[in-house]
Formats: sequence, structure tokens, C-alpha cells
Amino acid sequence: MGQQQIVQGDCLRVLKRMKAGTVDVVITSPPYNIGLGYLSYKDRRSEADYLDWMMDVASAVRRVMNPEGSFFLNIAGTSSEPWLPFELAVRLRDLFVLQNHISWVKSIAVGETSFGHFKPVNSGRYLNRNHEHLFHLTLKGDVPLKRLDAGVPFKDKSNIARRGHAQDRRCRGDTWFVPYETVRDRQQKFNHPGTFPVALPELCIRLHGQPAPVVLDPFMGTGTTLLAAARLQAHGIGIEVDPAYVAIARQRLKDQLED
Repeated sequence: MGQQQIVQGDCLRVLKRMKAGTVDVVITSPPYNIGLGYLSYKDRRSEADYLDWMMDVASAVRRVMNPEGSFFLNIAGTSSEPWLPFELAVRLRDLFVLQNHISWVKSIAVGETSFGHFKPVNSGRYLNRNHEHLFHLTLKGDVPLKRLDAGVPFKDKSNIARRGHAQDRRCRGDTWFVPYETVRDRQQKFNHPGTFPVALPELCIRLHGQPAPVVLDPFMGTGTTLLAAARLQAHGIGIEVDPAYVAIARQRLKDQLED
């Protein structure tokens, strides 16, 4: 497993102490500003204050990124406040190029069958929200990716030879169906309201494609990005302000190492 480093503290202060240009992949899911029940962080700022704060964080992230780095930003709005992710994305144009916009699908219905899990919306006006945004941001928009490393096997195997493909692998595209693994995983969220499955940061690291990259999560939470980094022999750096979440992250990494 790769070396994992956890830093407890405010991400803006910690990022200022980090050396510029040293991070290859940033993967994070910041507070969404929709009133989620974190242990210590108050997830309800004014929209203007929240956007200004996120731009400060993004500027700090940009400084520590390698010029060929990737920044995967997972964020979502709510049915009653749907514009927030897009308002942030528009502001981020001053700092980054939006190289890919990935839709993370958590639950999907195909015909009469449903797959995955979602939090139902109790409303006569809105549909259940089954996806979130994953913005792939780079400095110039020209970062080469290992698309097949994050790809999927061909359904029709005859396409491999007929189309001249070198392997049984095709690009996953920009819609990723990544459900929480089991009902237990969905329910046991370590007292954190906004965890994502380990498979999501794993795909991001594989897509970026660099061997043994330095992976940063400035809003580490309970350590999911670092678990993915450890599995893929990457050096992970996680920043988290809440000591309770730091303790959980350390225990999760220890448990994974012992498995």
C-alpha cells in the first residue's frame, strides 16, 4: 500500500504550508452548503460567502497542483437549490479548464428494475435526486488520461477483433454508475452525512493514470480517498478539521491494512 498522511486542521491553513506544484491528483467532496449534519462544521453559509470560500480553497488547490495534475470535484445541489454546483463551476473558470464533466449515478432504473441506492425526496414537485456532479478540472485542459484504466469490458466481445482493439476494454464515458456497495455501507456512514464509495476516487486515480501519484483530499472526512490511494499504491494526503473524523479515518486505514 502507498504511504498515507493525515493532517488535522483547516484546509486553507494547511494548503498554504504545502509546497507548490507537488500534488498530482486532487479528489474531494467539500461541504455542499445544504444544511448537512456534520459534527462540527456548520453547513449553511450565505451563498455568496460559500462561493467566496470555495474559490479561496480552489485557488489554494491550484497552487499545490502539478501543472499536469487533475482536480476531481464532487458536488451536488438540492431540488430546491439546484444552481449552486453550476454557480461554483462558472466561477472556477477563472482558475481551471473544465476538461470533463462526469455524472456520478448512484441509482438508476432500467426498465422495471432499479439498481443502487438513493435518498428519497418527499415532495410532490421534485424527482428523487439519483446523481451528483464530478467536475474534472485541469490547468490547461490538455491532461492526457488513461481512459482504459478506468474503462469497462466490451459487452459484445466480437467488437474487440472487428474494431481492432488491443484489449477487452472500452472507455467508460462520462456517466459513471457507482452505487454504494451494500445496504450496510449505505447505512454505516461513520456519523458523516456525505461519504462516497471507495470505488469513486479509485476510478479518478485510475483515469488520471500516473503511477504512484500524490493524491490530495482537502476535505478528507472519514478517509475514503486515502483508502482508494492506499489500494492503488498512491501517496495520499488527507486534510480534515474535525478530530472525530480524523480518528475514524485512521481506524479505517488500519483496518484496510490488516485485511
